[in-house]
Amino acid sequence: MNIPSELKYTKDHEWVSIEGDVATVGITDFAQGELGDIVYVEVETLDETLDQDEVFGTVEAVKTVSDLFLPLSGEIVEFNEALEDAPEKVNTDPYGEGWMIKIKMSDPSQFDGLLSDADYKALVGA
Repeated sequence: MNIPSELKYTKDHEWVSIEGDVATVGITDFAQGELGDIVYVEVETLDETLDQDEVFGTVEAVKTVSDLFLPLSGEIVEFNEALEDAPEKVNTDPYGEGWMIKIKMSDPSQFDGLLSDADYKALVGA
């Protein structure tokens, strides 16, 4: 299981990276493995400002549909449109081409409250 040390994580299995005041968000390798083959990613909150832990979209796998929770408060400024035609990128490259959204953070200090890679490994038993 791949859990990059340079990222932060949520208890809901999202990962976050920061560049300036923009955060990139996706789901973890553990999450995609638990979900199985992902067939659809839906984000209808583009250009909306949401609070931390609000639902920003859903991911649909062959077996189930799962909500996606916003790890940081802010405005959703970009959706990875490549996922519309190739949602399987979330399975094959969850930390790269399988990213889901970018957020313009309204409270960057929330990043410090997310899980480290060691905390996330403990959460998932890695």
